[in-house]
Amino acid sequence: MGLVFTKWACAFLLCCCLITSGVYSVEGLHGGSKVRGVNLGGWLVIEGWIKPSLFDGIANGDMLDGTEVQFKSVTLHKYVSAENGGGMNVTVDRDVPSSWETFRLWRASESEFQFRTSEGQFLTCDGGGCSVSATAKSPSTSETYGIERNGKNRIHLKIKGGAYLQATTNGQLTADYPGAPGWDDNAATFEMTIVSNKLHGDYQLANAYGHGRAKDILRRHRNSFITIEDFKFLYKHGINTVRIPVGWWIAYDPDPPSPFIGGSLEALDNAFSWAQEYDIKCIIDLHAAPGSQNGMEHSASRDGFTGWPTSPDYISDSLYVIEFLVSRYARNPALLGIELLNEPSAATVSLDVLISYYKQGYQIVRKYSSSAYVIICQRIGVADPMELYQANIGSHNLVLDLHFYNLFDTFFNNMSAMDNIQYIYKSREGQLQALNNSNGPLILVGEWVNEWNVTNGSQKDYQDFARAQLDVYNAASFGWCYWTLKNDEKHWDFEWSIRNNYLQLGNSPSKRSLNILGLLGLACTWFCLLPFL
Repeated sequence: MGLVFTKWACAFLLCCCLITSGVYSVEGLHGGSKVRGVNLGGWLVIEGWIKPSLFDGIANGDMLDGTEVQFKSVTLHKYVSAENGGGMNVTVDRDVPSSWETFRLWRASESEFQFRTSEGQFLTCDGGGCSVSATAKSPSTSETYGIERNGKNRIHLKIKGGAYLQATTNGQLTADYPGAPGWDDNAATFEMTIVSNKLHGDYQLANAYGHGRAKDILRRHRNSFITIEDFKFLYKHGINTVRIPVGWWIAYDPDPPSPFIGGSLEALDNAFSWAQEYDIKCIIDLHAAPGSQNGMEHSASRDGFTGWPTSPDYISDSLYVIEFLVSRYARNPALLGIELLNEPSAATVSLDVLISYYKQGYQIVRKYSSSAYVIICQRIGVADPMELYQANIGSHNLVLDLHFYNLFDTFFNNMSAMDNIQYIYKSREGQLQALNNSNGPLILVGEWVNEWNVTNGSQKDYQDFARAQLDVYNAASFGWCYWTLKNDEKHWDFEWSIRNNYLQLGNSPSKRSLNILGLLGLACTWFCLLPFL
């Protein structure tokens, strides 16, 4: 009798342990499932690479806010330089350009610009006859210059008062060229090199077009890029969640601060209505914070600088946005969670500042909802996700968001298709298992894509790569979200990938879940057979 009881007890305990360890479900999703999601990137936060045609009508479109330029005198054959990167005089005496000789544009109009140095100061000149220095902390009339272009490379620089800048024989930059220069080799003519023109976000679009035209372009984009038909498509293919990037200016709709354009709040309301119709949940993701948390276009940075962590006002404004969003949607049945911040930069956002912000954001969400998931994103760059496990940010329904790309790092440059697949199994799988088994937040792979640096990959290569990622990311305790629903780059486009059979979602759980379920089946079989033993 004692032996039989022991067998029954062991079998029962084994079943219980297997049921409660490793099989996760998300509150609010049907059938004990986890997040199978897609990001609605490029919709309410603009990323020019997702839909480049949004920028096609901009005059001088290669000179948007944040474009990095260098100027070389055609007579001296020397580069314009801000000594020490700013805070001192400007000279024309460098043979080889580097950061001191590189300036970031602030666009005042299609032909007028301000020039920001690598240390953050602006080139300034008080009027005709002045010497240019790099000492202004913020730009105004004295820091605004007209640019006349002859084709793409040769330019003239002109101050507001009308005088042209010239490179003097002793290597100074002064506003006293006599008369109007021609395009021959003269002291007022410079060769402009565009070093980088990588920022194509909301700031660049709105500031370059101007309010009226930008409002029309964004209204048409928001009304057509994502529609109810897309939610129908997602539902049909088993997607139960959308992660929706928003910018901080949504809290000031319909008239946000210049140059941002209102209308994104109405679009977000539409998304919640469509989500309810198709039983899809929504994660609202603060993708662009005031001042920019990472200096990238998808955080609406004006010029690549990261101002968010250096300003208490920017942080408090971000918390205001979180409160605005959660107070508006907390009672909406489609809300699954609020992501407090997307991809803060490890290089510029300190862990202490970030944890303090996350703790305050968590408390704000809890003030309005006891059940909405609070999602915190790991820092991008050199940072360990475990750093947020020890921060005691919140105790209930807390999720850590990881972004997994086999891109954006030279480490992946020369990998073959099989190398990439093995990396998913050998590195990412172990990392997810370790995080799942740590006593901390649930894990969301909030961004991943079926793209890599492999050239000429076959359709089967892509299918195998996707299968490996799904097999591993399905084990994340909260789930995953693909980046992104629509994209001009076809393998980044979820709809294209599904329709063209490069991405095969299937309905099978992860390998880890299958192992657990298999063991559970064996244990329960033993449990049922005990009376016959």
